[in-house]
Amino acid sequence: MNRRAWLAAAAAAVAAGCGGALVADRPSVRVVQIHTKKFVFVPNHIALKKGEPVILEFVADDITMGFRAPDLGLRTEVHPGMVTRLPFTPQKAGKFDFYCDIFCGDGHEEMDGEIVVT
Repeated sequence: MNRRAWLAAAAAAVAAGCGGALVADRPSVRVVQIHTKKFVFVPNHIALKKGEPVILEFVADDITMGFRAPDLGLRTEVHPGMVTRLPFTPQKAGKFDFYCDIFCGDGHEEMDGEIVVT
């Protein structure tokens, strides 16, 4: 095997071991997938670490929803058929409530959850 073929094979093996993602000089960012549907966030409890960059990745299963975590300064809209990505890095530890802020029907008031940052 020549040097070029060997390097290509080695790079492919490393990428496969990394789940297919090979990014140089950049730490991996944790992605938390959240589905919204009448009248829940799934999951509705999210555990994060202070200082760890994350991307909250939303998918609306039925209608447009809102996501607001006021004490973390987070807000976005989530539309059906689209992936909404909300990157952030928690800067303080604690428990932070989030909720849907777009009226979505009779169960809207109970559509909430909690982010716990340790």
